Amino acid sequence: MDKDQIFKDVVAIIKDYVKDQSRLENVDMDTSILDDLKVNSARLVDIIIQFEDTFDIEIEDDDADSIRTIGDAVNYIAGRLQSDQAVK
Repeated sequence: MDKDQIFKDVVAIIKDYVKDQSRLENVDMDTSILDDLKVNSARLVDIIIQFEDTFDIEIEDDDADSIRTIGDAVNYIAGRLQSDQAVK
């Protein structure tokens, strides 16, 4: 799966947790999930769980703490999917 597809999937997941949908109009890799999209930290936990389910990966708590932007999520997921493929 390429990063463009991961980006689209990540935004689709986050979309359900953003109250003001107009904030999603100009999202990019630097968009802060907490600050720009105004997702609260409790909802961020739900988003992380949904990332795990959608991409069939496990995200460690320390790693989850480092996911702050859309790009953080995309790069982390891409890296995990790549390393999981290498193991198989």
